[in-house]
Amino acid sequence: MPIKMLTLEDLDLDGKRVFARVDINTPIHPETGELMEQARFEEAAMTIGDLGRSRVVVASHQGRVARSDYVSLEAHSKVLANLLGKKVKFVPDVFGPEALSEMDSLKVGEVLVLDNLRFAAEENQEYKPPDAEKTFMVRRIREHIDACVLDAFSTAHRSSPSIVGFAGLVPTCAGRTVGKELRMLDRIFSVEKSPYVTVLGGAKVSDRLEAIDALIANNRADKVLLTGVVGLVFLKAAGKIKWDLGVDGEQKFVAKAKELMADEPDRFGLPIDVAVKANGGRKEVDPAQIAGPAQILDVGSKTVDSYSKFIKGAGTVFMSGPPGAFEYEEFSAGTEGLLRAMASSFGTTIISGGHLSTALRKYGIHDQIDHTSTAGGALVQYLAGKRLPLIDALERAADRWGGKGA
Repeated sequence: MPIKMLTLEDLDLDGKRVFARVDINTPIHPETGELMEQARFEEAAMTIGDLGRSRVVVASHQGRVARSDYVSLEAHSKVLANLLGKKVKFVPDVFGPEALSEMDSLKVGEVLVLDNLRFAAEENQEYKPPDAEKTFMVRRIREHIDACVLDAFSTAHRSSPSIVGFAGLVPTCAGRTVGKELRMLDRIFSVEKSPYVTVLGGAKVSDRLEAIDALIANNRADKVLLTGVVGLVFLKAAGKIKWDLGVDGEQKFVAKAKELMADEPDRFGLPIDVAVKANGGRKEVDPAQIAGPAQILDVGSKTVDSYSKFIKGAGTVFMSGPPGAFEYEEFSAGTEGLLRAMASSFGTTIISGGHLSTALRKYGIHDQIDHTSTAGGALVQYLAGKRLPLIDALERAADRWGGKGA
């Protein structure tokens, strides 16, 4: 069913101060601090470029509190400036006096990037829309903007203030990335077929467990192939890893994995072998043979071969989250191998998440995948049939502001 939403063409945004909620949250090299992905910047630049006659306030989060990727957006603003081909202002503030003053001083055609939204405590929580409207961040910014453009599809599953707080207060529409994603996904839904194979990796275990529940409930995962940290959690649940993984919430996650495998043991594929860091290089071993804590940074070649057979026989195959630490060359084989299996599959192929989008470009096979999305958890939940807070916000805004302009 088509989603009711306003687009850039539905609002009069010329000369207006527009709060553009994009997602330029990017993988950051853990040692060099380098921004490793440009795809999300390119998506954001499409929308910002089309707001050339507006005064644009760009907002995004970056990383998670206390992690190495929890950094300022100053470097991000420079990447945007290069893509847009013009000067972009940056303010080391989110909604304090300096940020609000810079918003007020913007001239037509100028772009201002606010600092990391997660530096504001409220942005790290989720709210129902009426409560989001009452947050200090939304109340203060709302007085300095005329309209809002929601273009962060990759955070569409989060009801943070910047996503759900403005739709009832100022005219709000979808940006180019959100519109493109929804049109492409509608086309995919019209041609997809079973069997459905899902490959899940990455480090966000709670998101992956939630996704598994949703995908199974909506008949979107005939086979679930596990890699990354979530794969280690399932290996521990299966008794093949005896030591603590050092994952926050580990006991709860392992219990959930045991429950899932007890209900449907044949649905899940677990790594046969893994790659550990040993003597400064890569060593592939059976996880059950690892006596104590080890740095497991990839799946092994036997696992890649096994999983590739399922991927190539799928009617629809979906992959979210990297199987290993592919930013290190010696631990990139699992990610590259499974992505190449995706590229050679005759089924409908969907790749999800910024890390995998980066990897596809690195290996030169991005044009061999049917749909590549920089969204991770949001795309999983959308494919599983769940309602997304950002889409709900756009539909509320269409009811509230349709035909009224900005």
